[in-house]
Amino acid sequence: MLTKLEALILGIIQGLTEFLPISSTGHLYLGRNLFGLQEAGLLLDTMLHVGTLLAVFVFYKDEFIKILKKPFSKLTFLLIVGTIPAVVFGLAFKDYIDDISKTGVTIGWEFLITGLFLWLADSAKNGYKKMDDISYKDAFIIGTFQAVAIMPAISRSGMTIVAALWRKLDRETAAYFSFLLSTPAIAGAIVLQTKDLLEGQGEAISLSALLVGIAASALFGYVAVRWMIGYLKNHSLKPFAIYVWVLGILVLFFQFTGRF
Repeated sequence: MLTKLEALILGIIQGLTEFLPISSTGHLYLGRNLFGLQEAGLLLDTMLHVGTLLAVFVFYKDEFIKILKKPFSKLTFLLIVGTIPAVVFGLAFKDYIDDISKTGVTIGWEFLITGLFLWLADSAKNGYKKMDDISYKDAFIIGTFQAVAIMPAISRSGMTIVAALWRKLDRETAAYFSFLLSTPAIAGAIVLQTKDLLEGQGEAISLSALLVGIAASALFGYVAVRWMIGYLKNHSLKPFAIYVWVLGILVLFFQFTGRF
């Protein structure tokens, strides 16, 4: 049974790693295994994602108010275009992703791949595009990179930031648009997972523990969004690349030696 302390720790992990480019799904898998909570995966992941969705709604409240007032604005269509690849990939490969997410067999390699993309993108020349300069082609390419992050330990925020930098968005705008684009992706994942839960695939977890996890995920998710946007403006992605490389090597070592 999930305790409140475990829920708090996993909520912090989800909130931070959803928006730091190091893969929240990969870290949650490791966290659940650490606490022996492998069977609580679906319900727990869904509820913790509710927390990070609340975080981005609060952080981007002004943007969403604008969308509500002008639903046919360019920003609305950028988010739609950027979300289409994730919808296609998610529906096409859902069963396969569910299977490998449960076993964690690929996450070591995926951490290494995330690190490679972060390292390469950080070496790119600084871009110049602001939010008003983002094209539909930019949004679609960034969204395609987001779709690739359906793999358990490929970082969604990392891949979208990488794509945005390669599309010549300036570093602050790259992070800003990446996290804004996460909103429909996270919401869609919650909808799909909730459907599975309603079909009886979830595990019973106490309401109080879930509320602790959601609150921690929301709070630390908000902190991570605000911090990462400011950080990327003047700092390198390479420390994150090194971190996931080390983590990936450790995961592979423990898997190959039968300790994980």
